[in-house]
Amino acid sequence: MFLENTVNHKEQFGWIEVICGSMFSGKTEELIRRLKRAQFAKQKVEIFKPAIDIRYDDEMVVSHDANEIRSTPVPAAANIRILADTCDVVGIDEAQFFDDEIVSVCNDLANKGIRVIVAGLDMDFKGNPFGPMPALMATAEYVTKVHAVCTRTGNLAQFSYRKSKKDDLVLLGETEEYEPLSRAAYYRATLKEKVKNMDVKDPEEVTKNSNKPNE
Repeated sequence: MFLENTVNHKEQFGWIEVICGSMFSGKTEELIRRLKRAQFAKQKVEIFKPAIDIRYDDEMVVSHDANEIRSTPVPAAANIRILADTCDVVGIDEAQFFDDEIVSVCNDLANKGIRVIVAGLDMDFKGNPFGPMPALMATAEYVTKVHAVCTRTGNLAQFSYRKSKKDDLVLLGETEEYEPLSRAAYYRATLKEKVKNMDVKDPEEVTKNSNKPNE
């Protein structure tokens, strides 16, 4: 459970909060909630997202539940360091799509006294740690892992299963492309895909080839 830190004005350092989880787990929803609370407190807030993420809007950060907050799309992590220099709070959505410099950017901002709130996928569709997220989680003061509900078992889901055949690591999509799965459901789904893709020969062909004399 995340407890918002109280500001110690004698200690001129900020901190990093990471919100991570699978698709449809409420990461962006939680990011927006924290940022709006900071805005309500009259703090200077800036929100950034990768320029490639235009699923809902070119500029707004929008959750799956249609909550939104205005953001600045940037092509690289280095832009955030320049644009966020005078902020009290910085929000970063879809952090997994940024280059590795995002880690040093977040730490530099925190060292300047800024509260940095980062949201992103912790694993890609293959179940591997996604981009700079592991390093961000390791250096953050607070890490909140949120979960979706598995569409097949009803249990907690932490995997983002890709339903399409596309193998690109970066593939923006919604429910037509992805579904959240539990560990058991994800294992069964990936095993089924492996079996489907196996090159299984006809038994008669195998027998025929095995009876051929060696050349």
